[in-house]
Amino acid sequence: MLSQSIPPLFVALLPVVAFLGGLVYFDSYKLVSLRRVLVIIMAGGLCCAGSYLLNGLARENLGLTTPALSRYAAPVIEELLKALIIIYFLSRNRIGFMVDAAIYGFAVGSGFAIIENLYYLQVYAGSNMAVWVVRGFGTAIMHGGVSAIFAVTAHSLSGTHDKIQPLALLPGLLLAILTHSVYNHFFLTPIFSTLLIIIILPVVAYTVVRQSEQQVSQWLGLSFDKDAELLELINSGKFSNSNVGQYLHSLCEYFSGETVVDILCYLRLHKELSLRAKGMLMMRENGFEVEIEPDVHEVLAEMKALQENIGKTGQAAIKPFLRLSRKDLWQIYLLE
Repeated sequence: MLSQSIPPLFVALLPVVAFLGGLVYFDSYKLVSLRRVLVIIMAGGLCCAGSYLLNGLARENLGLTTPALSRYAAPVIEELLKALIIIYFLSRNRIGFMVDAAIYGFAVGSGFAIIENLYYLQVYAGSNMAVWVVRGFGTAIMHGGVSAIFAVTAHSLSGTHDKIQPLALLPGLLLAILTHSVYNHFFLTPIFSTLLIIIILPVVAYTVVRQSEQQVSQWLGLSFDKDAELLELINSGKFSNSNVGQYLHSLCEYFSGETVVDILCYLRLHKELSLRAKGMLMMRENGFEVEIEPDVHEVLAEMKALQENIGKTGQAAIKPFLRLSRKDLWQIYLLE
């Protein structure tokens, strides 16, 4: 019995795992750790279990037939649950660039598809191998792909802000639901739909990875120079004569002298850590694995203490110099 179940298991699960592995492998900056990928896969599996319960409730309470549930209710329920995982990580500034958005999204969909296919392997044991080819290369990849679509779209539309913009989430969510629904309508034969996914999705993924790497490279070059210039100015002893120094001096009218000193210390530590994070990414791009320096956690703790001393008003006052976009907040998480 076990020997008979191995080929269907292999075909049902391997494609989506291999595709996700390819995304992680081709990310030369290694923006998402393997541990984080595994956590997201498990979260996606929980989404599958939750959707099973909610789909059952929708069928009973709305009187839906199986085709209606599959075409209309299930895509909404399943994509909403998977989207919640992505929204959580976006809100915590854990996603900095398109490629890690794609990895997060595809990992959620992979976890969902793995649990779903394990369930169907039990329910439809003994089915024709063509069923598992469609489920493994078609439906499973579809689940990963539509979640990646939502993640990349939501990140792209909200990436310039330091907080989640609800309206920025809607286009990606609607696109994911629509794509899922169209797939479940079976306008094309299952085999033909599977072939289309196999052909189109790798091309889209390759484009996202290449474009994201260009984006990372440009951001590193521009941001590194600006951070280094400001840090050098702070340490040079001529900071008070600069525009930034004069602006901070003007804050003495609104904050105590101790608070202004804390603001300056916070600004210096932020730029030091920012340069360290960018240095790590540059080393990774060239194939070097970099260990986090032991004092980084102490510096992060000091920054958090300074942040509390400064307060929200003080943080708002220096926000233009910190450039707290999603990418800039993400780089601090990289060191954490």
